[in-house]
Amino acid sequence: MLLIDAVRRNAAFRADEIATIDGEEQHTWAQFAQRVARAADGLRQMGVAPGDRVGILAWNSARYLEAQFAIWWMGGVLVPMNIRWSVEENLYCIRDAGITALVFDTGFAEAARAIAAQAEGSLRHIILDAATDEAATALEDLIAQGTAIDAHDTSHDNLAGIYYTGGTTGFPKGVMLSFLALWTAAIGIVLANRMAPGGRMLHATPMFHLADGGMSHGAMIQGATHVFVPRFDPADVIAMIDRHQVTDVLLVPTMIGMLQTSDAYAPEKLRSLRCLSFGASPIPAPILARLQADLPHVNLLHVYGQTEMGPTISYLEPHHQVPGGPKALSVGKPFACAEAKVVDADGVEVAPGVPGEIMARGPSAMMGYWNKPEDTAKTIIDGWVKTGDVAYKDADGFLFICDRVKDMIITGGENVFCAEVENAVAAHPAVAQVAVIGVPDPDFGERVHAVIVPKPGQTLTADDLKAHCKTLIANYKCPRSIELRDALPVSAAGKILKRTLREPHWTGHARAVN
Repeated sequence: MLLIDAVRRNAAFRADEIATIDGEEQHTWAQFAQRVARAADGLRQMGVAPGDRVGILAWNSARYLEAQFAIWWMGGVLVPMNIRWSVEENLYCIRDAGITALVFDTGFAEAARAIAAQAEGSLRHIILDAATDEAATALEDLIAQGTAIDAHDTSHDNLAGIYYTGGTTGFPKGVMLSFLALWTAAIGIVLANRMAPGGRMLHATPMFHLADGGMSHGAMIQGATHVFVPRFDPADVIAMIDRHQVTDVLLVPTMIGMLQTSDAYAPEKLRSLRCLSFGASPIPAPILARLQADLPHVNLLHVYGQTEMGPTISYLEPHHQVPGGPKALSVGKPFACAEAKVVDADGVEVAPGVPGEIMARGPSAMMGYWNKPEDTAKTIIDGWVKTGDVAYKDADGFLFICDRVKDMIITGGENVFCAEVENAVAAHPAVAQVAVIGVPDPDFGERVHAVIVPKPGQTLTADDLKAHCKTLIANYKCPRSIELRDALPVSAAGKILKRTLREPHWTGHARAVN
């Protein structure tokens, strides 16, 4: 099965039910399928061919979902682009994936023009919203001019999408996922959160994230209605849940904390929720306790995964999330679509209670990294994906994450690879040496912190450094704090000892990561 088959099934058996709600605009499943099929023909008329990579750079919307499925319908490869990246980062993505068409909305029209000016070759432009852009073709025009073509004959093991994640060498890596991987992960999510037909899912996290994608695909399979907010705003999210009786939503713990501190927060406005999934970092105990007290009827699902696994690895069911309980700090057991084991440095599975690296496998696993065979070979070992996360299993098979192998920070749910930040910081004329680490942060879980040795006679402030870095990398990757030193601690081989730098910041914490 392909996800486009779910669209056809919904159009056949739920024709008059609501598929999408975006502001005051609603479309039924019959209308959604027609719009997708016609947009697919419009893309072909523009010269987009099966196998071409098509990027989307836009805020959350129903048209984003339509464009995504139109790309698949005509046989293209979806490349969701990070809305928080700099033009340079997105330009790298365009070049690396060989994107031939870029779909965007007015919020990113300026970025699209900047990308077009620097991209090699002819980059077709499609704009999602009603506003005009002389250099772009409107999606509505593609739909109006196209005919409802049959979906491209695509195999389940074909490449469906390239999902970019941070890179350990300073360059993002494109995770290749097949249609089978996306379908299988969606089934696992449906089974885990017991998503019901006829429910309503709110797109509150960015749609370029595969976390939203996995939930969205599950909702598509179950014929649930898709409800959209352009970007996360606590008051808007609360209002949309209340107004449209949303049943399912995915949030990161930082977002949940923002909801609870919003002036608009009131538990009765969230009474329609059936399942609230959260992940990317552990949820602080006070936030979880308040959720459980305010929303006792809601299933709270702690999910753990990564893009390379489509993104499903494991989840912790609500009844185990008892503050102070034996499983409260666990990320649970594997999804139905996945297996997970904990291994030592030689790849040998370790005994319960012994820390090691999590490796996962299943049909939701990636095909590899786009154009990076060496990285692929290092990451996929005999069909198992190395996660870079250090954990142990208890006697019941529950996973407990305690550290990372990868030099990576998770801040507000976003992955930041230290090498990316170090490359940007090192380009500042006042910097002689730099080491970037993650330190605890009460609001974002972890904060990007730069330890810098300045050049002789030079000085530097956090604001200066952030202004410099913002021209090269996304804002969320920029150091939020800095520390100036005369020298960095190094090993006998000359390697910077990051554990020594991190240690004082993490003293008193149960884990070395948040």
